[in-house]
Amino acid sequence: MSEKNIFPSNFLWGGAIAADQIEGACFEEGKGLTTSDMFIYQPDANHASLNTSNMTKQQVINAINDQKGYYPKRHGIDFYHTYKSDLQYLKKMGFKTFRFSINWGRIFPNGDEAEPNQAGLDFYDRLIDEVIADGMEPIVTMLHYEIPINITLKYGGFNNRQVIDLFTKYGETLLEHFGHKVRYWIVINQINLVHIEPFNSTGICVDQVDNFEEAKFQAIHNQMVASARIVKKAHELDPDLQIGTMLADLTAYPQDSNPDNVLLAMHHNQMSYYMTDVQFRGYYPGYILHYFKQHNYHLDITDQDRKVLQGNTMDFLAISYYFSQMVDVKKSTDYLATAPNPYLKDNPWGWAIDPKGLYNCLSQYWDRYQKPIMIAENGLGMYDKLGNGTVNDDYRIEYLREHIKQLKRCLEDGIDIFAYCAWGPIDLVSSSSQEMEKRYGFVYVDYDNWGRGTGKRYLKKSFAWYQKVIATNGREI
Repeated sequence: MSEKNIFPSNFLWGGAIAADQIEGACFEEGKGLTTSDMFIYQPDANHASLNTSNMTKQQVINAINDQKGYYPKRHGIDFYHTYKSDLQYLKKMGFKTFRFSINWGRIFPNGDEAEPNQAGLDFYDRLIDEVIADGMEPIVTMLHYEIPINITLKYGGFNNRQVIDLFTKYGETLLEHFGHKVRYWIVINQINLVHIEPFNSTGICVDQVDNFEEAKFQAIHNQMVASARIVKKAHELDPDLQIGTMLADLTAYPQDSNPDNVLLAMHHNQMSYYMTDVQFRGYYPGYILHYFKQHNYHLDITDQDRKVLQGNTMDFLAISYYFSQMVDVKKSTDYLATAPNPYLKDNPWGWAIDPKGLYNCLSQYWDRYQKPIMIAENGLGMYDKLGNGTVNDDYRIEYLREHIKQLKRCLEDGIDIFAYCAWGPIDLVSSSSQEMEKRYGFVYVDYDNWGRGTGKRYLKKSFAWYQKVIATNGREI
């Protein structure tokens, strides 16, 4: 399908991965265990829902000492050793950008060392150099669920204000070491998913605090303060460095025009908006301060915090978009609760497929902030069937095509979108369900949920399709 070419000539087409889901090499060259390494594969789990929500301190200790269970993210797809050949697939597709994360546990294995682990710095030097040599702009995420587990056990996660300094030091180390190679940085992946996967997001165990809900909001505050400090450092080093924050889009529709549903949808959306309101406007909006008061949450917010937040706002907004949501007061009046949308079809994990929702949410973000936007993740997880050395994944092509059409609508409206990163261009371990068989990629990786297989890579039908999309700068989709 050939359409009018609306994408800018310098548009960054590419894909995104996360270190914890792809690298493996969990115990090599000094890397420390992280929050993502704590999740065991459970074949009988309900994979339609996330299972990375809560952990107790004893569960963490048990996972560290477990010699029998299979922990998929400790293995990934062995990208730590295969990155050069894997990047060749992306180069062949014509990628203009590659988004990946740096694992905090490779740079500071315990999170609080005086000096960084040189082997970790060296690995990411090699990776970044290879990305650039292959013609791709690196976009680097500083924290994508890879909190050193010592930060949990010793400090109680991001609820502890000491972790502000530790994470700031980590971020500043990355900027000082890689800032001359990497222009675009996302500080924290999907900062608003704290209410869906709080342990991965904050490193707090449920039994380490008296009020877990209050602790989550304090942790997000501490992350935002550290992020602002990192912005300050970046702009001091090089004013051209671009530092972004990232939301997982959780925009909800009201079930109907009942004013109670309309207001519930507004409040639901504000639970994500407040974080970017702080990070782009520099202060807490009144609606979230009222919410804290209603729930008797008392956050430690200092005058210095307010000053650093006000003076160091973010440069761009990164969005991950997979599905839309709906709220219904008849089901729940909780601001964070959702209900199934009868007008949409789900993937096998209960994610409602809604391309128009991308147009809707991006329009809202643009109207709210007028900041450049990148699509940091977008993709369709499915059970792919390998046959005759390929996968006929027409369903993935259709999903991505319809979402790219909505990007065109955004661009026609004047929204500044500068990058599109398809999620998991090479199959990787699912963040939520720990499954390898929940596949997103254009490249199939021969491992099953237990890590069994040859590891061989195969090109899916969508590989050639996305290759053409990039080659025509979105004109032929």
